[in-house]
Amino acid sequence: MQQIKLHDKWFEPYISEAQIVEAVARIAGAIRRDMEGKNPLFVGVLNGAFMFVAELMKHLPPDSELTFAAYSSYHGMKSEGTVRELLPIRGNVKDRPVILLEDVIDTGLTMWYVMNLLRERGAADVKLATMLLKPAALQCDLKPDYVGLEIGNDFITGFGLDYNGLGRNTRDIYKVVI
Repeated sequence: MQQIKLHDKWFEPYISEAQIVEAVARIAGAIRRDMEGKNPLFVGVLNGAFMFVAELMKHLPPDSELTFAAYSSYHGMKSEGTVRELLPIRGNVKDRPVILLEDVIDTGLTMWYVMNLLRERGAADVKLATMLLKPAALQCDLKPDYVGLEIGNDFITGFGLDYNGLGRNTRDIYKVVI
């Protein structure tokens, strides 16, 4: 892996595709065990989680129901602190377990907001699976149920994550070079 340039920033290799795939398979195994005999609705959070969702769904039963939603609190490399619902969840969450699938949790504020919203809408249970967790960046009492990898508070891109629209399609994850 070599450094890549996106817009005005350079990024260096950080997490390999092999490490990501292994972590996602581990998450899938835990979800399969926890959800056996239940009918969860999986909700991929766009845009960043699309590659995580695609990898995860390969390891889940074929009768797993998947939909997508989109929320935003970011502009560039900074969170704006206000959550906007850009694409609501399609499908009924009432009286069903819901598993949110997120690419990375840093402040945690967006997922805290979404989890409470789903509870208000009548979900039987709300669980959170994240490919990456930045514990040092958390700004609320959020504890994901499934975590692929814990990482530092660096700005990252790749495997679905972007920097101002670029870098989502790389197979590995890169961190910004300061």
